[in-house]
Amino acid sequence: MKALSYLHKYFFRYKHYLLLGTLFLIISNIFAIIPAQVVRYAFDLVKENIDLYRQYEGFGLQESIYELFTSSIFIYGLIILAMALLRGVFLFLVRQTLIAMSRYIEYDLKNEIYAHYQTLPLAFYRSNSTGDLMARISEDVSKVRMYLGPAIMYGINLVTLFLILIPYMFTINATLTLYVLLPLPILSISIYYVNNLIEQRSTAIQKALSGLSTYTQEAFSGIRVLKAFARETDSANTFDGLSNEYKNKALRLTFVNALFFPLILALIGLSVLLTVYIGGLEVMRGAITTGNIAEFIIYVNLLTWPVTSLGWITSIIQQAAASQTRINEFLNTKTELVSTRQLEQRLEGEVVFEEVSLVYPDSGIRALKGVSFRVAPGQALAIIGTTGSGKSTVANLLLRLYDPTEGQVYLDGMPIQAFAVDNLRSQIGYVPQDVFLFSESIRNNIAFGDPDLPQEAIEQAASDADLLENIERFPQGFDTRVGERGITLSGGQKQRVSIARAIARDPRIIILDDALSAVDTQTENTILNNLKRIMQGRTSIIISHRVSSAKLADHILVLDDGQIAEKGSHEELMELGGLYKALYDKQLQEEAIE
Repeated sequence: MKALSYLHKYFFRYKHYLLLGTLFLIISNIFAIIPAQVVRYAFDLVKENIDLYRQYEGFGLQESIYELFTSSIFIYGLIILAMALLRGVFLFLVRQTLIAMSRYIEYDLKNEIYAHYQTLPLAFYRSNSTGDLMARISEDVSKVRMYLGPAIMYGINLVTLFLILIPYMFTINATLTLYVLLPLPILSISIYYVNNLIEQRSTAIQKALSGLSTYTQEAFSGIRVLKAFARETDSANTFDGLSNEYKNKALRLTFVNALFFPLILALIGLSVLLTVYIGGLEVMRGAITTGNIAEFIIYVNLLTWPVTSLGWITSIIQQAAASQTRINEFLNTKTELVSTRQLEQRLEGEVVFEEVSLVYPDSGIRALKGVSFRVAPGQALAIIGTTGSGKSTVANLLLRLYDPTEGQVYLDGMPIQAFAVDNLRSQIGYVPQDVFLFSESIRNNIAFGDPDLPQEAIEQAASDADLLENIERFPQGFDTRVGERGITLSGGQKQRVSIARAIARDPRIIILDDALSAVDTQTENTILNNLKRIMQGRTSIIISHRVSSAKLADHILVLDDGQIAEKGSHEELMELGGLYKALYDKQLQEEAIE
């Protein structure tokens, strides 16, 4: 229960639902007990009046006794019907309070988890799979909700019913009460073990279904490759195997479920038999009446479900505790990327790296080693290097996705940690190396950074990214949906949408992280010419492994193994005859061959 104590704040927030639900449960249980007492009176009335009716056989008074007898039974029937209706009303109110409370808490908990996910650093997402993140916000929260709603509702029902009913049954006849209750603990323990078995097999089914769904999704996502290599038959055979595994596990669960209700009915039947047998003995002793036997049979039925639910409740609490432990693990993960001063001001664009080193916390890889440089406001810096040289790490540090392990990054003379993170990122236009587009329209993808962006600005951004002509050829224009992860667009088109998205919100700093790697040379030249105009008055960081992208930069850094190997202008680096010139000559040869 230690893990579930995290939920106490929600119980306090919705305490009025909890208190009202408990009150309604108590009232509904009272309305469930009263009909049993009415049945007892009715049974005793029938027995007494039959004897009296027979004694006055042949007399006129017999008719009056019969009328009185039938009218009394009719009144008792109306009382039982009224109690049933009132109980139904209050059970409705119970669900409208306790179950509604669980849904409100589920809503709040999911929002809290999602909001917390947004605060966690990039290192967190690198070390945790998307599937695990999704499971904790969906499956785990659903199991916690079962504790918050049904488990608490049936738990309160069990406690209140026992506190009201058991003492009352003992006041009627202690011997009969003990025998009636004897099979119920056995029932509860049996249900607990059967329910655990059901849960284990259900979990196995979920894993099999997850594997089946994952394989199917991957097959559909990679259908082009699948068809290109003519692997449809092999794919169908693999699917058949996974589907067969799911079927076998489902049949095993069906077998256990088939035992569930017969077990319940057998133990309930045992309680009823004991009630009738021991009750009959007690009637012969004169300790109780026949009406008490009928009353106790109703009590057995009233107690059966609460006692049966005890094993189920225990299992739900165990599952909820395990799920909440998993949820708490992420909720207790805090980001170190917090602002020291929460500065919110318009950036001028000066960028300074002072002996910056970074070791990625999730992998332990040392990406940068003592890197220092300065970019004045409005200037453009090109960072050139081969794969793994640390180029993208510079972008990660400027966006404050990571903080330096050593050294300091300054913006406008202030440590980057002083700025409010949201304000900082809102003034940076970033085109990532790995382009990600949302399954939305092209318009919404370009306006992602500012949903209120006017159509003119969206069109201008598309034009600057050399994308407008392509969009106008689409039947639906800017309303064309790009599909999951932009699957309906080519690699170059996706990259240009990403560029348009970055420049659409008029950023103070532009970071292009290998942003032109998926476009041809002609398109690259067009975009670079457009960017030359866009970059005026803005600080620009052009990260690329292609030397041609450096032609717009005022200064060039050449990174090698996380260190600055060379720096200067294009002409200076060419005269130096080092790594930059080697990259330049190699790429010229590749372009000549193409």
